[in-house]
Amino acid sequence: MPAQINLYSSSTSTQKGRRAARTRCRIAATLTYLGRPTPGQVTDISTTGLAFDLGGPFNGIRGSKVRIECRELGALEGTVRWLRSGRIGVEFDGSSNAAAQVTAYFRFYHKDASPVLQR
Repeated sequence: MPAQINLYSSSTSTQKGRRAARTRCRIAATLTYLGRPTPGQVTDISTTGLAFDLGGPFNGIRGSKVRIECRELGALEGTVRWLRSGRIGVEFDGSSNAAAQVTAYFRFYHKDASPVLQR
């Protein structure tokens, strides 16, 4: 059974149809697709996925398997669910321990972030 955490804070947003609450953040990370790293920033996160602002070229498409690595979260693997204007949405693999890693991030690292610029 996945870990349950309460992500509700002043910077949390929920939308109808989402499986988990999302929380805004700014975490420098590297996204790897087919062995090619792309720097960027995680801009929001939940126990089921994250949004990533790309800091370089990304040649993947919807359905591509990617790996996100950073000091705060460790390594997370998932599938690209959407791509828009230099941003991608990644859904974590169900068989991974991503929910536990995200829970640990909120316990030890997270500080509420100011909203990021809209594109």
